[in-house]
Formats: sequence, C-alpha cells, structure tokens
Amino acid sequence: MFKKVLVIGSLSIFALMLVAVIIIAVQPADYAVERSATIEAPIDVVFEQVDDLRRWDDWSTWSQIDPDYDTQFDGPERGEGAVFEWSGNPEVGAGRMTIVESRPDEFIEIYLEFFEPFETSSSTEFAFTAEGEDATTVTWSMSGEHDFAGKAFSLFVDFEEVIGTDYEEGLVRLDEAAQSAAMASADSE
Repeated sequence: MFKKVLVIGSLSIFALMLVAVIIIAVQPADYAVERSATIEAPIDVVFEQVDDLRRWDDWSTWSQIDPDYDTQFDGPERGEGAVFEWSGNPEVGAGRMTIVESRPDEFIEIYLEFFEPFETSSSTEFAFTAEGEDATTVTWSMSGEHDFAGKAFSLFVDFEEVIGTDYEEGLVRLDEAAQSAAMASADSE
C-alpha cells in the first residue's frame, strides 16, 4: 500500500513539474520595454548626458539604489566603444554597458550585459528628437530574449513594468541633470 501511494505521489509530482515546464517553455522569449519623455533642454545637452557614460550617475536610478557601487570606465570618454562596468549590492548586481553606435543628437545603442545576479544581455537604445530649440523628446528602449529562467521569472514579475518604472524615474532624473547642464552652459557664456 505504501509503495502504491509513493508511486502515485511521485507520478503526480512529476506530472505537475512537466506541466510547469511546458507552461514556462511556451512563454514568449522576446521582450521589449519603451518609455519616452520630453526633456526641457536642448538636444545636444541631453544627448551628451547619455553619450558620456561617466555622467550616468547624475541621472541613473540604479546609482541611487547603491550609491557605493564600484564603477570602471574603459575605451573613449564618450561615443562608440565607451564602456561602463559596475559591481554593487544584489539589487544593482554586476555588469557592463558598451556603446556600439552613437549618432550625435539622434541615436545611441548600448549593448547591456548583466553578470550578477544572473547572466543576460540585451540591446538598449536612446532616440532623440528636438522639440524646438529648448526641448528634446527622448525614447529609451530595451529589447532582448528571455532564456528559460527568464521566462519562468516573467511568470511572477512583470518585467516590462519593473524596468519601465526604472526608465520613467531615470527620464525624470535625466531631465533634471540636462536642465542643470544647460543652465551651467548658459551661465558660462
């Protein structure tokens, strides 16, 4: 009798695990997150805030999560080939950003790699559109593919909402940083 219960219980657990694996496997792999905001500063000033990875601490939400995280820069100071590496607390993790394309006052593409708390990579893009002389619309997007673990994670956490919220906060902070840089530039003239 005990063996029968054990076999039925084992088969039931196996069946539940198989169903869970199937549910995870059929989840879409592709993901995309996009947010836009109008920044009250000239396009060249806004572009420079993003193109110079050393300025990201001025507006990135992640630098607020762990102000003591370690950073390292490599390559040119800005533009294509510029690299920003970080390592911080478990919320910030560790990773690297590399600018792979930079078209002044138009577009920046960044290859984003996370090493901790999990390994993944994605493409992050910034598109800039002038709105007159003193405002700029910035569209910040990320796209990639979830692996099996990422698909499982996305069943419990709305990835688009979590990253989207960080992007919204980052764009607000980018607006503040760009306005400060524009005022400093105007004062020095």
